Amino acid sequence: MAASVGVAYSVINPPKTPGADPQDAVTFDYPWPVFLGIVVIAIVVIMFDVFIEKKRVDVISCCYFGVLVGLFLTWTAGNTIDPVMMQFNIVKFKPSVQLVLGLVFCYTCISMLLQTRDDFRFIIPYVEFSKEVKGVKPYLLDTSVVIDGRIADLVETAVFDNQLVMPRFVLAELQAIADSSDKLRRSRGRRGLDVLNRLRSAESVDMMIHDRETPEMAGQPVDMKLILLAKNMGGKVVTGDYNLNKMAQIHGVPVINLNDIANSLKPVYLPGEDLEVRIVKAGEEAGQGVGYLDDGTMIVVEGGREYINSSVTISVTSVLQTSAGRMIFGRYNGS
Repeated sequence: MAASVGVAYSVINPPKTPGADPQDAVTFDYPWPVFLGIVVIAIVVIMFDVFIEKKRVDVISCCYFGVLVGLFLTWTAGNTIDPVMMQFNIVKFKPSVQLVLGLVFCYTCISMLLQTRDDFRFIIPYVEFSKEVKGVKPYLLDTSVVIDGRIADLVETAVFDNQLVMPRFVLAELQAIADSSDKLRRSRGRRGLDVLNRLRSAESVDMMIHDRETPEMAGQPVDMKLILLAKNMGGKVVTGDYNLNKMAQIHGVPVINLNDIANSLKPVYLPGEDLEVRIVKAGEEAGQGVGYLDDGTMIVVEGGREYINSSVTISVTSVLQTSAGRMIFGRYNGS
């Protein structure tokens, strides 16, 4: 504020240049409105900076370098058209022409840099400083993982501090599911949109919507587009889809499978341990009974069919771990 007051005073009382004609000095008939106008502009700029707390370095650098390139192009264009204006005796319009060119060039350069900052990284504004410092990769979200909803709970635990990326084509697929005529699909799509809004509104989550597609994505299905985008951005795909998981591994793209994370956090049961379980239905083989733990883990009990709707103690014989889940096999021990 002190600087703005000083600038305003200097504008309404410009320093006198030695030897200059006093009639050429800039004077204002109403200096106080000019003074207050400059101070108000400073207050607006400060308030704008205060209320926008989360600033992105790539956006700031794009604006900064866009203005520099735009001014350079304006200066070049002004020197180019200067002989033409002298020939037609319209040199007096040169400041106005340069002002218009400056606005056009600066806006065009800033817009191009903002739209292409994720595709090209060969000049300073596009250097990803966060990767240099943290060594982390962006996480690209799949439709299934957004509909599942567990990603929101997982991110809020601060286990992930990576940037979450939601491609526009995945968002379009989610919107199509939410607009489906099928009641179940429509409910799943709306749940996914609610989870997405929850992620975007969380202050601790760094999330962005990625709009651009590379030419090689044209005509590809959504899963393939996601894999190509992850490879282009050097990121990881977050999914719960088994088929997408395998396809990404074939193309050499790292995958984070939420089912694997959930399974890894389940309690470990070793062969020989005793476990109490309630038998709820018959198994596929003769004499088998099936029960479930509180976390949904299926337990197949040999000799447990006759104890349906009863709680029994079993002895664990083996554990089968897959990406689809975990199964525990046990034998009724007579208690």
